[in-house]
Amino acid sequence: MIRHITPWRVVLAGLLLGVGALVLAVLVELRGAPLDTEGPPLTVTPQLVERGAYLARAGNCMACHTERGGATYAGGRAVPTPFGAVISTNLTPHKATGIGRWSAAGFWRALHHGQSQDGRLLYPAFPYNHTTLVTREDSDALFAFLLDQPAVEQASRPHALRFPYNTQAALALWRALYFKPGVFQPEPTQSAEWNRGAYLTRGLAHCAACHAERDALGGSSEAQAFRGGLMPAQDWYAPSLRSASEGGVASWDTQQVVALLKTGVAEGASVMGPMADVVLHGTQHLNDADLRAMAVYLQALPQQAPKPVDVQTADPQQMVRGEKLYAQQCAQCHGDNGQGAAGVYPRLAGNRAVTLETPHNVVQAILGGGFAPATAGHPRPYGMPPYRTLLTDKEVAAVASFVRQSWGNQAPAVSGLAVQRLR
Repeated sequence: MIRHITPWRVVLAGLLLGVGALVLAVLVELRGAPLDTEGPPLTVTPQLVERGAYLARAGNCMACHTERGGATYAGGRAVPTPFGAVISTNLTPHKATGIGRWSAAGFWRALHHGQSQDGRLLYPAFPYNHTTLVTREDSDALFAFLLDQPAVEQASRPHALRFPYNTQAALALWRALYFKPGVFQPEPTQSAEWNRGAYLTRGLAHCAACHAERDALGGSSEAQAFRGGLMPAQDWYAPSLRSASEGGVASWDTQQVVALLKTGVAEGASVMGPMADVVLHGTQHLNDADLRAMAVYLQALPQQAPKPVDVQTADPQQMVRGEKLYAQQCAQCHGDNGQGAAGVYPRLAGNRAVTLETPHNVVQAILGGGFAPATAGHPRPYGMPPYRTLLTDKEVAAVASFVRQSWGNQAPAVSGLAVQRLR
């Protein structure tokens, strides 16, 4: 006799199976990956250290693991997240407070599995969901470079995370949902140059750590990679690298992309905000072959269709006010018609950073100023002063709305409330 199974029972059974699978995955994460201690000890040579130094710059490791004004790689920097601050650790070879007692296998496990030498699960502010792609050979080179640094005695401060995000159980749940270890596998249908660019961009350079949308738990997926997103706790928007209207470079000349990564400026483009730090401490130090490989990979990203944007027209009085402020504060550099000055001041007419659907970046530039990185190819860039103390919220909104809706620009108007929230 066949019994009819009611739909709610099917749903309940599915939920129970799903919860059971998730609990099992969490338990596996808490147990952790074994520490592979097989193989000969790491032999540190000058060549290996030099290679590791290059890879450390590719990953911009110093940016997070160096406190402002502190010793290089000694940690102590607070990395803001929506769940509290994660404090970076000491990567110098100090035996008590750094990684002096670590093994090459332990360092590899940190990069590949996101676990510390003692087996603790690491927080994904350390981007192990990207560094998991790094090869063991490159991991060993990075480790050799860090062992060659001056040992600095600086104990790691505890993280400032709220409950329950400060627990290993919560972290294990996050990993079960969002993390899967895996070394980079070359794509046989692509060129060696494309594969090198994919390895750097998706791995050590961890570009998608910023250029991807994240959910309420701070997680993302491969499908969201390079599609752009708001940077957690920083109030900057990392534009989509899959969209010509945001940050996509598919239609650019490859050398133009290389120039932007190497110098911070290119024909019709420049970097600022968090991306300026990436160029300053990271990409400007890479060789042209690797920069070209990254450019080739980024240009080959599948492009998404432009999203329809509901352009809310600014109030006429707001536009009048914004035009007056622009003439007083901005036109001297950016031009009466937003044309800028080639190689000196960026144009605002047709500028993708200005016409993004979200006003975060243009408002942040007005409040905090705009500063391109000083690079070997562009050693003395001009900067834009901050107007945080000079303009009110409504004035910032007015001038932002004016530049977003003038000279052919079409982007939603900005409200004083939106500026207040970003301020």
